[in-house]
Amino acid sequence: MNGIYLVIIAALWLMFAYRIYGSFIAAKVLTLDENRTTPAVRHNDGRDYVPTNKWVTFGHHFAAIAGAGPLVGPVIAAQFGYLPGTLWLLIGAVLAGAVHDMVIMFASVRHDGLSVAEIAKQEVSKLSGFCTSIAVLFLLIITLAGMAVVVANALYNSPWGAFTVGATIPIAIFIGIYLRWLRPGKIQEATVIGVTLVLLAVFVGPWVQHSALAPYFTFSIKQLSIMLAIYGFFAAALPVWLLLAPRDYLSTYMKIGTIAALTLGIILVRPDIHMPAFSQFVNGGGPVIGGPAWPFVFITIACGALSGFHSLISTGTTPKMLTNEKEILPIGFGAMLVESFIALMALIAATSLQPADYFAINAAPAAFAKLGLQVQELPALAHMVGEDIAGRPGGAVSLAVGMAHIFSKLPGMEALMSFWYHFCIMFEALFILTLIDAGTRVGRYLLQEMGGKIYKPLQNPNWWPGIIFTSALICCAWGYLVLQGNISTIWPLFGVSNQLLGTLTLAIGTTVLFRMGRGRYAWVTIIPMIFLATVTFTADYMNIFNTYLPAKNYLLAGVSGIMFVLVILVLVDSIQHWFKLARTIPPDNANEKQLKAAEVTNQ
Repeated sequence: MNGIYLVIIAALWLMFAYRIYGSFIAAKVLTLDENRTTPAVRHNDGRDYVPTNKWVTFGHHFAAIAGAGPLVGPVIAAQFGYLPGTLWLLIGAVLAGAVHDMVIMFASVRHDGLSVAEIAKQEVSKLSGFCTSIAVLFLLIITLAGMAVVVANALYNSPWGAFTVGATIPIAIFIGIYLRWLRPGKIQEATVIGVTLVLLAVFVGPWVQHSALAPYFTFSIKQLSIMLAIYGFFAAALPVWLLLAPRDYLSTYMKIGTIAALTLGIILVRPDIHMPAFSQFVNGGGPVIGGPAWPFVFITIACGALSGFHSLISTGTTPKMLTNEKEILPIGFGAMLVESFIALMALIAATSLQPADYFAINAAPAAFAKLGLQVQELPALAHMVGEDIAGRPGGAVSLAVGMAHIFSKLPGMEALMSFWYHFCIMFEALFILTLIDAGTRVGRYLLQEMGGKIYKPLQNPNWWPGIIFTSALICCAWGYLVLQGNISTIWPLFGVSNQLLGTLTLAIGTTVLFRMGRGRYAWVTIIPMIFLATVTFTADYMNIFNTYLPAKNYLLAGVSGIMFVLVILVLVDSIQHWFKLARTIPPDNANEKQLKAAEVTNQ
């Protein structure tokens, strides 16, 4: 199988899906209305509610949802062969992931930019709102910890990566000030300046790595973990226009540019996919993932196909930035499809490696030794990149090696293998860091909403003591987990919790459709909800009884069990409301009445 065929199939399928299915949901299911005033316009406060250029909002949203998931998840799932992951990425992204993101973003816009938990409270019941709040908080902390672990593992003892990624922070602040005060509205001008500065930081990185400055940018995993938590605090507390939005926007150019270069590289190099369609581990027993492809491919690959975490961004920062409801289609539906394409490119890059080399990188040395496989190109690849790359599980290193391997086969690029490897490591870290800043800010919103029930001033988004307290609290929570855990303990829990939240969000979105009088279209969310619930409940059961309890890991078993119960409660509660709403709300009635009443109440 040649990788170029997958590129062509994916591009055509995703464009067709956006044009046909996305437009159908926008026009028929949600009936997006460009004449409605959005929360960003109605509550413009210059901090959280800020009407923002559509492409800047797209850049922020895409950067925030596309963290480690579309890069790491497909690479790890390649253990099962290239076909299971490919099918889930292409079908799941269209019928599940993009629908999930678009529907819940629409619900948040119609509910004044409120979080998914508050939407559950208003649309379903106080019980569902409470259960959703706890589930979201659990997932948020676990996700941010998991992403931070990946970044720390990618950047430790890497002066080039630490310098380049760190440089994007002051560059973003400068661009934020530039657009706010120096040259308001000059988005194209600011983009050229910002992207140029980011590229300059990339090319200065190798010089830093080999200069006397290298020790000042060489950090341990623990130091990076603490620094990431501090960065998360400032990203959550500072006005969105100053750091978070411009940094995510500029990072998107780097991300899309790199993926575009990878796509071009695949087209020109035409790498063969050496991993078989179905590997010998498709039924379980693999060195990377112990369970079988069914159901574990669906929790290993989240971002890129469907991710519950996306609901936190779609009901967090993004709906507070939209200037027009029509933007929900390209930002909510479109960004998810772009992420799916990126995930497939990552899968192609990783599976272009020889299977033995792939397993040697992604499995612990002891686990790889039991396979009886002989590495083929790995020693030469390690020499070319200048680092020991065996026994580096987590997906990031194998992806970087695969990408660098493809780039190095371009004319005149073979001598730059080390450059491309470190560039790809930096690219992955840059990708993930944008999820950390947006996720931490969403955590701040959630804590302010929940804390406001106990101490009312916390609900005021402009009250500085509340902003500082909740920002610090969420950073301390996930920062502590980073210092205590590692990728092998955090990622499996993230996978199940993430998809359980996706199931829960689809149930809430379905309730919104029924309340709008759109029950005849509820199948667009019910079908993916049933499928996701089936595979995720199965994976959760297997994790608890086949992995966590035998290893006496009662903490992970307990958290998994709690998430399971919370989702069950919301599902039962939601289904009861569906039948009630189907009997009491005439078709299309609530589009102008029930949801309009919710908008008035929130105002």
